[in-house]
Amino acid sequence: MSYTEIFMVGWNLNALMFMINLSLAVKVFKSNDIVNLNKESENLKELKERFEELYPYRKYDILITYLFPFTAFFRVSFRIFEMTMFFNKNEGTKMYDFIVYKYQTDIDKKEDN
Repeated sequence: MSYTEIFMVGWNLNALMFMINLSLAVKVFKSNDIVNLNKESENLKELKERFEELYPYRKYDILITYLFPFTAFFRVSFRIFEMTMFFNKNEGTKMYDFIVYKYQTDIDKKEDN
């Protein structure tokens, strides 16, 4: 297998993970009503602003992970594993609860350092 073929497999796996992320987002949007989504979005906006203050280059980090072969695949695979473990441990939770949990733990980690 040549390096070109390995890179193509890696980018295809990154594209697959992008599509899985997109399908999860669409599933969450379809499962909630608009009023509830707006309320959750307002609550998440505050956390996101604090998160972006602490991690100003996060957008570039995500973009770079999708450009390098296999990095987004491993990153998103780990995040999906983390989600399933969170949902198994905390029954009755939604994606919103997981997002709040992730934002809050990342913010707390950065503020503790």
